[in-house]
Amino acid sequence: MNSQNSPSVLYRKESLITALFEWIPRGTGIVLRRSVYRAIFARIGHSVRIQTGVEFIQPRHIEIGNNVNINRGAFLSSAVLTNKTQASNNKIYIGDRVHIESSVRINTAGENCSIYLHEQVNLDCGVDIKAHDRGLIEIGAKTYIGPYTCIAGPGPVKIGKNCLVASHSGIYGNNHKFADPSCSIQEQGLICKGIVVEDDCWLGTGVKVLDGVTIGKGSVIGAGAVVTKDIPPYSVAVGVPAKVISKRQLHQELLYQN
Repeated sequence: MNSQNSPSVLYRKESLITALFEWIPRGTGIVLRRSVYRAIFARIGHSVRIQTGVEFIQPRHIEIGNNVNINRGAFLSSAVLTNKTQASNNKIYIGDRVHIESSVRINTAGENCSIYLHEQVNLDCGVDIKAHDRGLIEIGAKTYIGPYTCIAGPGPVKIGKNCLVASHSGIYGNNHKFADPSCSIQEQGLICKGIVVEDDCWLGTGVKVLDGVTIGKGSVIGAGAVVTKDIPPYSVAVGVPAKVISKRQLHQELLYQN
């Protein structure tokens, strides 16, 4: 590998460019960042607005679509966090008309990770999305993720289209093994089955979704529920652990009509 193209040299160049331009305020800064960043990102579309104080690490693995807004204080990293200069196959894809509010964190914490935000995804302030080794996190079109929600896992996490996830929710695509009391929990490894939230679901504030769960299309999960088992489509589920208490009436009427 040419020393000028080594990961460490590329990282220093990218860091210098982002450090020079990330704090230029107002419209001038937005225009300059959009123009200069094209040289270091995998792709930047048109009409992209990157506010002041947005930090990028290894932007050469980050693709940004058209009409994207990224507000101040956001952090996006496609690096291997244990070694920021290490080469990686990580990828962050941000689709058209995505809105990323202030203090959002989107990062890869391992190797061969991918994070996809499809068109018109809206991440409210303080959302934290982290993909670990070989992890895949995908959020479907027109889905809203509420403030201070955490989405993480080496297990794949897929959230469908037109979903609403309220504030302070947690969606974790892994579980710790703990069967052997003679060994620390940290040393016993992980179970990583993954999580699927299908299209048109609403998760109330403070909902926790545990590894291995599928929440069926059109379901509603009440505030504070802990989802430990699959939820059938068009269900209303509440409690700890979450239990189905009813089916959405409109869906039942459609079934009868068919």
